[in-house]
Amino acid sequence: MTDHYFEQNGLAACCTDTTVTLFWDKPAAAKAAETYTVLLDDTVAGTTCKTHYRLEGLRPETEYSLFVQWRGGGIGELTTRTTPAKRRLDVTAAPYFAVGDGRTMNTAALQKAIDDCGALDCVYFPAGVYLTGALRLHSNMELYLEERAVLQGTADPADYLPRIRSRFEGTEMECYSSLLNLGQLDHTVGPNCENVVLRGKGTIASGGKLLATRIIETEREALKEYLAQNAALVATCENADTIPGRVRPRLVNMSNCRNIWMEGLTFANGASWNLHMVYSDCIVTDHCVIKSDGVWNGDGWDPDSSTNCTLFACQFCTGDDAVAIKSGKNPEGNAINRPTKHIRVFDCHSDFGHGICIGSEMSGGVEDVKIWDCDMAVSTSGLEIKATRKRGGYVRNVEVRDCTLSHVMVHSVGYNDDGIGSPVPPVLEDLRCERVTLLGRYIDHDHQWHACPAIDLKGFEEPGCEVKKVRFKDVVLEDNGGPTQNIQMQHCKDVSFENITVQSGAQPE
Repeated sequence: MTDHYFEQNGLAACCTDTTVTLFWDKPAAAKAAETYTVLLDDTVAGTTCKTHYRLEGLRPETEYSLFVQWRGGGIGELTTRTTPAKRRLDVTAAPYFAVGDGRTMNTAALQKAIDDCGALDCVYFPAGVYLTGALRLHSNMELYLEERAVLQGTADPADYLPRIRSRFEGTEMECYSSLLNLGQLDHTVGPNCENVVLRGKGTIASGGKLLATRIIETEREALKEYLAQNAALVATCENADTIPGRVRPRLVNMSNCRNIWMEGLTFANGASWNLHMVYSDCIVTDHCVIKSDGVWNGDGWDPDSSTNCTLFACQFCTGDDAVAIKSGKNPEGNAINRPTKHIRVFDCHSDFGHGICIGSEMSGGVEDVKIWDCDMAVSTSGLEIKATRKRGGYVRNVEVRDCTLSHVMVHSVGYNDDGIGSPVPPVLEDLRCERVTLLGRYIDHDHQWHACPAIDLKGFEEPGCEVKKVRFKDVVLEDNGGPTQNIQMQHCKDVSFENITVQSGAQPE
């Protein structure tokens, strides 16, 4: 397959036959608002105040030279090549004859189209609602959903069998198949599914809360004796659904994947997490909408023991974390020891949900996370780095710039804490927040607002396990009753504040 992803000299790009989506890190010296100029073959293609730019109307199978500059000089130069124009495999045409009426089951027809899709093909969904069970994708393929096309998973647990090896809340286990399944889970090896594109203007959705409830009740009955014999363990869980709920499928499951691009789509109502990439590398998600309000554990985008994952220009309305950065749970996560690193999140917006979180499953370590130009004001957690005393591992080198957040929390949580603990608590260090606005209030699951500390840092008592090396610079806090209410700290070391402004605030709409 002709590669759709290019990276060189500080620039990266994803290509189709007629477009290039270009993106780059915000320069260290950049102000909150900057203007970038994009040159295409030494000619100005346009300017932008964002750290991404889309070029359209290009020629297939053509090499282009791209250059981005700003007032500080050149960001970088990149040579890309657009892909060939692909042959459409229309799922409604022969030999597939899928029916987009929202009632006809199309699993077999859609799976055949996927199986037939070669490197120069594209599985094409015209407008319609295509009811289906679990589908299994392979390397070197593309799905394209036209506007008003909906790939709709059922709410019947039987349609998500057989179970597959997966990882949920930090532990490898057998879970129901997801709606879209890419790769096979194996933490001892590298990628086994590569070069997959999911794009278009349509929607990929699953059975959401109803599917989740049915799976939980089925699993609860199957585990009836186990749950009764382990009442003490159940009591330590978040709720009675925690253990039977761990087998729920994701919406899109990417295990041991590399070079996956998701662009332009709406992803909705997985039975648990929506986009989950585990033991994967080079996952790009942009210009997508992710919706799961009302779904318990309805995370949006979860890189898990994965590297070089980039998320930008996306909108969230989720039942849990919009972004949840993970790397496994004690003791298994400590033993597997595959960290999540080189994560970029920028130009994203939350309409509702928990915001951007790291953890609580972070036993394999998390490092080099950069977040900029995001609005997570309407969220429960804003920016949250969370662990438990038993996790072990570390979170370090997290940078947040030019964002609006409900608040910032670095702390221990008391749920999802079963499993043998690490000998030492986690290390949470090196957090830098610059030019951020913190509201000092959060929204709950009933969409009600509550006051809270704008900054809440709580480390562990053990020497060396404090929250440490934290910098807040050029920060605006909403007036929430004085310094003791705005900033709370316990078991912290080497925390600095520079140019902190307190001002009256207004509740977000």
